[in-house]
Amino acid sequence: MINITNAKSIVGEKQSLTIKSHQNIEINAEGLTIFPGLIDPHVHFRTPGMEHKENWLTAAKAAIYGGYTTVFDMPNTLPPTTTAALLAEKKSLIDAQLKEIGIPLRYELFFGADKSHLSEIYKVRDAVIGIKVFMGCSTGNLVIDDDESLHAVFAIAATQDMLVAVHAEDEQRIHARKHQFKDVKEYPVHSKIRDKEVATIAVEKAISLSRIYKTRLYVLHTSTADEVRLIKQAKKENLPVFAETTPHHLFLNESAYATIKGKAVVNPPLRESSDNIALFEAIKDGVIDTIGSDHAPHTEAEKARVYGECPSGMPGIETTLPLLLDAHHQGKISLEAIVNITSTNAQKIFRLPKTEDTVLVDLNKTAEVDPAKLKTKCGWSSFAGKKLRGWPVYTIVNGHCFELI
Repeated sequence: MINITNAKSIVGEKQSLTIKSHQNIEINAEGLTIFPGLIDPHVHFRTPGMEHKENWLTAAKAAIYGGYTTVFDMPNTLPPTTTAALLAEKKSLIDAQLKEIGIPLRYELFFGADKSHLSEIYKVRDAVIGIKVFMGCSTGNLVIDDDESLHAVFAIAATQDMLVAVHAEDEQRIHARKHQFKDVKEYPVHSKIRDKEVATIAVEKAISLSRIYKTRLYVLHTSTADEVRLIKQAKKENLPVFAETTPHHLFLNESAYATIKGKAVVNPPLRESSDNIALFEAIKDGVIDTIGSDHAPHTEAEKARVYGECPSGMPGIETTLPLLLDAHHQGKISLEAIVNITSTNAQKIFRLPKTEDTVLVDLNKTAEVDPAKLKTKCGWSSFAGKKLRGWPVYTIVNGHCFELI
């Protein structure tokens, strides 16, 4: 058993907790606060095919150090997860890597919607957490950019009671904007090419499909006030629409290009400071349901390439909770809201069973984000050097306790 004494709840009440385990551990949690195990509904752990950026040997450690006990991995790997056979192969690789390092991380996989393999969706209904649709291009080659295929995916998902998660960027507008800015090679142009309208066109289309087919819709990495407005209206209509944002869209904006350059290039791109404010308000209002790290590591050498060759994405699973806790100390977000967006809401939306997974947090621990201490294979963070107050110190997953030192 793992016995925890003298901890506090998020409202400050003293708590003791006993968790089933083959380990016999006593934790005097004086000064620590109990959180449920965190759920990250959006990660790219890069297995198979891109293990030079990350794999589950390193990413699982990063997840544990971030306080995460459950992750949902995306299908844009090499090869992409678009058939039942490829799904089974991917699960086998993941299970072997987790066994090798002795971390019983809970995980689910998204299935990639692919025009040539839509019939495969029926075979994996009970084996995946949902269907991932790239409405605009990103890492990999999974794009559903025609209305006929989009309608087909939403219709299939509705009949199978499956959730559709959308990367909502309009491919046609991206192409047009790329041509318009074809001679510009500076990183900030990324936010101009994939402008706010690229996102709102796609979100509006995805919501209209949810309205037609009553498909459960999960809008990934919401980044703008305009998207929030559309999602809020969909919720008022009682449509089964849910929304996620990311730590980089909450805590970074276009000003980051000047300091971290290619490391600031993500899809969808960083927005304006006014959008940061709108996203925090949307969390407070319950319009945004979850936060996904969109942990998408690339090597530093890859991120240092000129614009056009620099891949999109940044790591984030180790710093999401500390960023949120630091924002709590600044009065931007309540502890209750943090628990909701990092755990409770995802558990409900994705119909996950409750677990005994637990994170013990030191709300007053202050430390800088130090790339040398990160567990992610890529070894860098867009928040490097930032001093944050509030860090996880124990993560308990599947009855295994990890002290984060």
